[in-house]
Amino acid sequence: MTDVDLEFARVRAVLDRPTLRLMSRPTSAVVLAVFRTVFDRDVQYVPADRMHLQVEEHVARLQAAGARTPASEQAEQPEQDARPNGRALCREWVAAQWLVRSNSPDGDEQYSLTSHALEALSLVDALSSDRALISESRLAMIVDAVHRWAARAEPDPDVQIRRIDAQIAELQAERARLEQGDVDTVDDARMRDGYTNISDLIRQLPSDFKRVEEAVATMHRSIVEDFRQEVRPIGEILDDYLARTDNLMQATPEGRAFEGAFELLRDDALLLRLRDDIATILAHPFADSLGASERRAFRNTVVILRQGIEDVLAQRRQLTATLRDQIVAHDVARDRELDAVIRSIERGLATWMEHGSARDRLPLGLLPATAEVGTLRERFYDPDAESVPPAIEEPDDDVFEELDVETLRRHGGPLLTELRAALRSAEADSSVDAFHGLPPEQRRPVELFGLAHLLTGHEDFESATHLAEHRTVRPDGSPVTFHMPTAALTDERRDRTPDTTNDEHAQEAR
Repeated sequence: MTDVDLEFARVRAVLDRPTLRLMSRPTSAVVLAVFRTVFDRDVQYVPADRMHLQVEEHVARLQAAGARTPASEQAEQPEQDARPNGRALCREWVAAQWLVRSNSPDGDEQYSLTSHALEALSLVDALSSDRALISESRLAMIVDAVHRWAARAEPDPDVQIRRIDAQIAELQAERARLEQGDVDTVDDARMRDGYTNISDLIRQLPSDFKRVEEAVATMHRSIVEDFRQEVRPIGEILDDYLARTDNLMQATPEGRAFEGAFELLRDDALLLRLRDDIATILAHPFADSLGASERRAFRNTVVILRQGIEDVLAQRRQLTATLRDQIVAHDVARDRELDAVIRSIERGLATWMEHGSARDRLPLGLLPATAEVGTLRERFYDPDAESVPPAIEEPDDDVFEELDVETLRRHGGPLLTELRAALRSAEADSSVDAFHGLPPEQRRPVELFGLAHLLTGHEDFESATHLAEHRTVRPDGSPVTFHMPTAALTDERRDRTPDTTNDEHAQEAR
């Protein structure tokens, strides 16, 4: 083959990739616009039902505006009013490797963009932005990257030491210049150029991470297919699975790239420094010219990195769990029995086709014949059901002890009559002293409620700030102390101690 033949084959293989097929279709503008609208920068997965409705709505709107849509291409006649079918369009895009249909952790179906669709969207974003292809920031980034990797590739330690000494001298000179107050200010144009260059690199991250997910999924699907087809012994497949799982990230270029990025991004200090640097860039005056979406996308760089890594690791965990279930649930004997039945059916069909024609009919029962079984007993003898229930025991009348009125009164409410008489006849100066002068059977804790009722209306009792100890005795003889206000007892107040008929009736009721 000549050079032109080789180049033709290489270019044709590139043009057959799903990314360029998406870009070269007559309806590419509609498809990419729908993808950009449905899958925002913060949306990675969309439920299937919602996706179908949104696709129908967006495609119908663009079709009404005169755009050439996939729905109009499917119409048999140009004048036919082709209404968009979201489910059919999504199925077509899945077959074209632009969408992936998977199950969410809740078991619901959902859609996500493939690496090819993300790469096409990234290319559109890059071409739609006004920027210079050759800029100071891009050249400086290339020069810095070449210098850094050349230092790592240098095998001579003396040369590496000289490089480090030169960097130290340069940094010390820069530090001395800053100490003297000589600070170089960067204008808005140069900052805008650097921001655009960084944004171009950030836009490529989602497609790179998605490409790693697809490589991992392809590797695991091949192993699962080996399980199902039994092209190799089970032990050999297991050994291959374990070996490829251990070296999962070293088997493909995407995996090796992700492994290096994962090692870099596991450094929390590095991510924190990246977040601070992004905040510093957005604090520059040039950032006032950025839109809200641009600022949000640039600020979410660390989130994009973390989410991409988490998606790849989740894909690994999910597929590993699938393989584990396949290994545990794989029944070789049952699979062989099913294979033998299918092969016997194929042999029977081949025999029938040798003697029959396409119009011959053969009665085939879809279900086995009903088994003729006599009537079976539905209930059997149960000794417990035939036994006589135990006799009802007579209640014991001596279970409860006899209670007298005095016992009930000891466990009842306050004795207002006795309390009122004690307050009127007491020689004490305060209500607490009068309460302590009562016998133990009249100093129950519940008597404090009656005491508070009798002292209500006395200003020194209601506005008292000092709480006095009231030592009470429970009906079982155990002492307990409470704190409550007290009131002074004078002859006038003894005479004005409330004596209501309600209290008398309550006492008689008790």
